[in-house]
Amino acid sequence: MVWTDSSGKSLDDYTRPSVAVDVAVLTVRDDRLRVVTVDSDRGASLPGTFLHPGETLQDAAARALETKAGITDLAFHQLGMYDDPDRDDRGCVLSMAHSAAISPDRLPMATTLVTITDGVADEPLAFDHNTMVAQAVTDLRARYSSDPDPDDLLPDQFTLLELRRLHEVIFSQTFPKDTFRRRFISELDGTGERSSSDTGRPAELFRRRRIRRPAPRSL
Repeated sequence: MVWTDSSGKSLDDYTRPSVAVDVAVLTVRDDRLRVVTVDSDRGASLPGTFLHPGETLQDAAARALETKAGITDLAFHQLGMYDDPDRDDRGCVLSMAHSAAISPDRLPMATTLVTITDGVADEPLAFDHNTMVAQAVTDLRARYSSDPDPDDLLPDQFTLLELRRLHEVIFSQTFPKDTFRRRFISELDGTGERSSSDTGRPAELFRRRRIRRPAPRSL
């Protein structure tokens, strides 16, 4: 028996939009915030793909990262659904935007990166991907406001100066040294070691203090 609604129409009687996923992968390289892009027939775009039958949105996002950008084993989460009927001139396409952040040393050598300035990508991207990047930066800042380095953008051991510079890149602003130290020192563990330095006094090295936090909720 085929289900019908109150007007007598079945699911097959309604036009179905296509569903896509796009992933904004952020990183910090050479003291600049950047986003991973790939070539497409619409120009530079975020890694993305259409949802296949039997796939979850998470499956599709992971597939897009692997096949389009060569990135695997990366944790990501949903940002939100982009549903403007005119966002894609090929037809009605809904896109679930995802976000992730990755250490630059985990990126494939041939990865293309677009610089982000004040939360905005410096180059025009396909579709509404510039808006997705801006939302991903806002999301990244929210997570780094309460955690020194939740996405492991720094190596396992780092100095407070390196951590502060990372936050200054992410937030596009400078932070007073003493204020920053008081904000995050309780979430770090000293290693008892010091950095090697050719100039100046070697600085104390720290590690992140691992605190169990709830995973970001999917929408």
